[in-house]
This record gives sequence, structure tokens and C-alpha cells, in this order.
Amino acid sequence: MAPKNIDRRTALARWKGRLIGNPISSRADVHHRLPKKVALPVFASDAISSTAYATEEILIVFLSLAGAGVAAYTRLVPISLLVVVLLAIVVSSYRQTIYAYPNGGGSYVVSKENLGKHPSLIAGGSLLVDYVLTVAVSVSGGVAAIVSAFNGLAPYRVHLCIFFVVVMTYANLRGLKESGTLFAPPTYLYVGALGLLITVGLYRVYFQDLPPIPHNGEARELLDATGALTTFYFLKAFASGAVALTGVEAVSNGVPAFKPPESRNASRTLIMMAVILGGAFFGLSVLAQHLEPVKDEEGIIRDTVLAQMAEHVYGGRNALFFITQFATFGILILAANTAYADFPRLTSIISKDNFLPRQFANRGDRLVFSNGIILLAVAAIGLIVAFGGLVNALIPLYAVGVFTGFTLSQAGMCVHHTRHREKGWKFHFVINAIGAATTFFVAGIVIVVKFTDGAWIPVVVIPSLIFVFTGINRHYSRVKNFLQVAEQEVPPFRTHFVIVLVGSLNAGVVQAIKYAQSLRPDRLMALSVVASSEDGAELNRKWRASFPDVELDTPVDEYRNLTDMVLMEIERLDGLQPDDLITVVIPEFVTSIRSQWLHNQSALAIKARLLFRPNTVVTSVPIVIP
Repeated sequence: MAPKNIDRRTALARWKGRLIGNPISSRADVHHRLPKKVALPVFASDAISSTAYATEEILIVFLSLAGAGVAAYTRLVPISLLVVVLLAIVVSSYRQTIYAYPNGGGSYVVSKENLGKHPSLIAGGSLLVDYVLTVAVSVSGGVAAIVSAFNGLAPYRVHLCIFFVVVMTYANLRGLKESGTLFAPPTYLYVGALGLLITVGLYRVYFQDLPPIPHNGEARELLDATGALTTFYFLKAFASGAVALTGVEAVSNGVPAFKPPESRNASRTLIMMAVILGGAFFGLSVLAQHLEPVKDEEGIIRDTVLAQMAEHVYGGRNALFFITQFATFGILILAANTAYADFPRLTSIISKDNFLPRQFANRGDRLVFSNGIILLAVAAIGLIVAFGGLVNALIPLYAVGVFTGFTLSQAGMCVHHTRHREKGWKFHFVINAIGAATTFFVAGIVIVVKFTDGAWIPVVVIPSLIFVFTGINRHYSRVKNFLQVAEQEVPPFRTHFVIVLVGSLNAGVVQAIKYAQSLRPDRLMALSVVASSEDGAELNRKWRASFPDVELDTPVDEYRNLTDMVLMEIERLDGLQPDDLITVVIPEFVTSIRSQWLHNQSALAIKARLLFRPNTVVTSVPIVIP
């Protein structure tokens, strides 16, 4: 008869397995890599999804801030062309990064290898801030698409955002491959719906003379305005449109997640992403120039620019309109998956360099960096709550980190080319140099023109992260130096002093005394803090009857401060022989999970305090009660 398979996991581990799936062996990592068709939605959904709000952000600047009226639409196509050219430069640079640094890490690794410690920390901090904003902006944008279709949901905007962040977190805790397979269909649906909208819209504009969208009320007032399109507002609009490039670096950060050959598959995915992003963004801008959708900064006009154009092109809120809205909702919600794929991987790389807690380098049961995933979710929810889940309130925070990372990555690649001088390095150097100069210029524009709109926040947060990184690194360096084996011989302890903590005379204490005696200490005694001398006398009487050879110390504490009194007595006893190694033995009752909290609270407090005492070992003797 075959033996039964026994599940030896704890009850907590079994429940965890039911919730997020059974643990995956480390050897199975290669089988959970992503093919290109799944990697595209995982790593490119952030960049592709920005088409849903990039054009809208440009119009908000021109219509709501500059008050340019209908003249605003004449600037849409020129700005979109500038953004597409910038996209081509950045993609060309990151394609080189993929081959030069196939282990991932993107801007952080490139900067560390070529520019040094502090530039790499700036790049790492910028990317981490960018990924948190990616989740907040993407989820807020997705909820905005739903609110545009169902206006009655507007009061629940923040609640919906938090709900979808929780869902995304749960999906990613189950594993990268599972989340990628789940998120692939909505991404391809959005690409198809967007392509259909642009194709049908431009056909109707050029062959059926589709007129602009009719507006009234607040929208009409915005169109009738006659403000001047100054250079300041043109640059501000360009900075808003440049958010379309967010997420471009994600592929280079996640190269190890691709199926072999990793670099080639990542490079092809990057090119596919750039073609889709550039074509869709430019097509939407051309369509918006003719249809004249309107959006304001305050959010009085609830419908998004994409919703307005879909309703007008399709002739009302019909099936195609709702397909477009749900596809937009899907891609924006799932665009956060790009951050979920890269943020934990980046935190693991930074933590291995001792600039973040080492817990972020650990993979969870499902071969994902669970701690990084949870940190990302908590930070994104905090931003959503702070800014009310409004996309236009979050966008000014977005581009600073993005273009800072772009600049450092491309500057680092310039140094890489001059050091290694690989074939064609001069041409690649020129591309990276142009890219670094361009993205540095754009980053400066974003900081200057959007500083008061919220760009000051990442300008403050990123340097603050650098201080956090360096503080953590100093701590690890200090611990490493302290733990190094010294060349000189360390003298041994002369004596071993064992103290058994006693609450009352019971079976647990008997077991603890027997264990302490097995250690063969130089000195053994019991310690019990009592409330009065009468209690001490009674305990001493019982003690002598059971353990006549073991000394019992019963200090009186009238103020009932057990933990401090125990530590004071240990200090007093240790002072008699200062080079002792002291072992404190604590008997502890172990019951079921439901009732364990009823026991050992004093023991926990004492152990926590003794952890910081030198030359002291704390040992628990468990007494298991079935």
C-alpha cells in the first residue's frame, strides 16, 4: 500500500497556499519567464496606456490654464511630433542598454557601473518614485474612464482606486507569469479599440467631413477664450505631453523576466511598444485637432478627451463607445502591472547593494519579490488618498523622476561606450549624447514650468530617498565591520552564569531548571520578582523543598515593573563577575494559535530588552500544552 502524502506545512502556510498559490521551486524560475506576447502587456502597458491621458493633459494646459481657446488645437500636432522624436531617441538608447546590461536594473545599474554611487542612487530613487506614481496615475486614469461612462460613480472614485490597487497586488503576489497571462487580453483589446477609433475617426474626418464636437456651458466658454499661447505655456504643454514616455524604461529594467534569449526578446518587445505608443499618440493628436474635445483642470467636465472623441466618432454612447471605455479602463488599471513587475525587482537590486533593507532581496513563495510588491501598493494607496484619485493632480509629480532616470541612463551609456569601445561605439555614443542632452532639457522644463503645480514634491522626495539609502548603507557597513573576525585572538569567557526566570513553581519551571543544569554552568540560580516579602518567603519555602541545591533570588518590586526589575537584578549579578557569559533561561507555555496570545507577554518584553545586552544569551524552554 502506497504511503499517503502528508502535508507537513503549518496551518498558516496552508492558508497562504490557498490564497496566493502553492510555493514554486527556485529551479522552476526559467519556466516562469515571459514570452514576448505576454511580456508586451506586462512591461509595455504603462507606456501604451499613457496615450489615454497624454493628449488630454496637453489640452488642459492650453484650454484651462492658458485660455487659448480654439487656437490650442493648432499646437497639438507639433507637440506630438516633438514627443514622438523624443520617444525614438529614448528607445534607441534603451535598446543599447538591454544588450549592455542583460541582468536588468536599467538606469540604476547603468549609473552605478559608469557614473558612480550618488548618480546611481538618484536614478534608483527617481525610478522608485516613478513606479509608485505609475500605479497611482494608471489606476486613477482607469477609474476616470469608468466615471466618464457612469457618472454616478464619481463620489466613489478613491474607493474604486484603492479596490483596484488591492486586486493588482493580489494578482502579482500570485506570480509574474500568472499576472501577465491575466493582463494580456485587456492590453491587446485596448490597442485594437484605439486603432479602430483612430482609423474610423480619421476616415470620417477626411472622407465624411465629420465636424468638431459641439460644446456648451463650461466647455463652450473654454473654446471661446482668446488667451495668448506664450512660450511658457507651450513648454508646459510639451512637459505634460511628455508623460507619454513614462514606462519606456520598464523593458530594460526587467530583462531577466524574459524567456531566453532574454536581450533579443526584450529588444523586440521594446520596439513593438515604441511603434504602438508613437503611432497611437500621434494619431490621437491628429484626431483631437479636428474634433476639438475639451477638458478643464478642475474636473468640472467629467468626460475624458478619449470618451468625448469615441462618443462623437461612433455617433453616441453605443456598443463601440462602451468597448472603448472599458478597454481604456482595463489598460489603465493594468498599466500599473508594469510597476508591479519592475519596482520589486529594482528594490531587490538596490537592497543587494545594501541601500535598502535586505528583506527586499528575498523572493516569496511564488518567485516574486513579495515585500517590494506590498511596499509599492501601500505607497500608491497613500498617494491616491492624498490627491483624491485625480489624474491631473498627480501628473505634475510624474515626469520629474522619469526624465531624471532617462538622463542618467543615457549619460551612463556614453561613459560605457567610451570605456568598452565596442563595434559602432561612436555612432551609439552620439545617439546617447543627444538623448542625454534632450532628456536633461525636458527634465529642466518639467521642474521649472510645473514646480508650483506639484513638481516640487519629487524634487524634495528624491533627495530625501538618497539620505535614506545612504543611512541604510552606513548601518550595514557598520554591522559588517563590527562582525569581521579580528586578527588577534579573542579571550574566552572565564565563567558561564545561568539564570532561570521563575514566575511560580510549576512543571514548566522544573523543565527549565533541568535544561539549565544540563548546560553544566559555573553558577546556576533562579530569579523571581515578587510583589511582597511574604510572597517571597512562601516561594522560597516551596523552592527549597523542590530544588535544595539551586539558589533562588526573590527581589521585591512594590511598583510591579517586572521587566525593569529583572534587568536591574541581572545587571547587579553580572557586576559581581563582569566577564561572565550570562544565559537567561525563560520557561514559556506554548498553546494553540487561538489562545497563545493569553501567555508569554512578559517573556516577550524581557527577551526584547535582553537582546540589546552584551554577553547575554536568551534561551526559551517551550512547554507545549496540547
